[in-house]
Amino acid sequence: MPRTPGLSARLKLTLSYAGIVVVAGAVLLAVSWWYLLRYLPDNDQGLLFTSPNRYLLSRIFGRAAALAMVGLIAFGLVGGWLLAGRMLSPLDKIADAARLAAQGSLSHRIRLPGKTDEFRELSDVFDTMLEKLESHVAEQRRFAANASHELRTPLAILQSLLDVARQDPSKINRELVDRLHTASRRAIDLTEALLLLSRGERGTFTREPVDLSLIAEEAAETLLPSAERRGVTLDVTGERATTTGSPELLLRLVTNLVQNAIVHNLASGGTVTIHTEPQHKACVVRVENTGRELPSDLVPTLTEPFQRGTERFRSDDHAGVGLGLAIVHSIVRAHEGALDIAARPGGGLRVTIRLPGR
Repeated sequence: MPRTPGLSARLKLTLSYAGIVVVAGAVLLAVSWWYLLRYLPDNDQGLLFTSPNRYLLSRIFGRAAALAMVGLIAFGLVGGWLLAGRMLSPLDKIADAARLAAQGSLSHRIRLPGKTDEFRELSDVFDTMLEKLESHVAEQRRFAANASHELRTPLAILQSLLDVARQDPSKINRELVDRLHTASRRAIDLTEALLLLSRGERGTFTREPVDLSLIAEEAAETLLPSAERRGVTLDVTGERATTTGSPELLLRLVTNLVQNAIVHNLASGGTVTIHTEPQHKACVVRVENTGRELPSDLVPTLTEPFQRGTERFRSDDHAGVGLGLAIVHSIVRAHEGALDIAARPGGGLRVTIRLPGR
């Protein structure tokens, strides 16, 4: 936004310092003059040069007072200018860092030395903001690169299949149509997942009371056919747990967890347990599944976009896009909750989500 030119902060502080010095000096001189004149005789007896009197003091002290005021003004301006420059030098460093950040350089840090004061606190907050921005930008760039790579695969398949069909229409058969349908659905699923992930990160949704136990039952009912095809048993336990948030996003959160638990389960005979319970000022959703043992270094990376865990059972009803737990993490953060992922002893995964209670 364009602004009209004005006085700099340094000049304003200089004038303020000089004004305070001049006013203080003027008050001191006035009080001194008043006390001196109060106890000296007047010059009505003609003794102008034989004893101190008000007339002599007015001529001598008045000239000295005027010179002192001129000196105070000069001292106030020069000293105020130097003092203001020293006091505002941290702001210059912060402004330089802000200009570099505006140009796209987020790696610069201010790191003001010295003990804590208002300027150093501002500097530390600014450094923390730059660090988070740099991390966020790097994450977004990595996410964009991964999303482009993941979208390119189904689109390239679609393009190849369409080229075959266009060159020889007689080769259009059931198998080609099925492959086109699978590739197009994967691209659509990935696009919808990206949009949902973006929506969760923005946190732009209407909040209303949500019973997580009902959400868990609905997710289990929806995914029951998929679990039965894999021989996985779904078990919903717990009690009513009410939080405030988006029913649609919370349903997707639990659905993604249960779906992830099903496809990462054992080939047959595995179980998935969905448990809800209220805790002190919080609501808990816990999803556990049996399965293969996970390496300890793999678990912390599961919430990263396009990060896949163990080899999963793939079929037409769930090809997977690698965004399940990333979407879960995004929705949990948008609802100001906490996500904990841990490997179960003996194999499988335990995911615990804590959301604010009502």
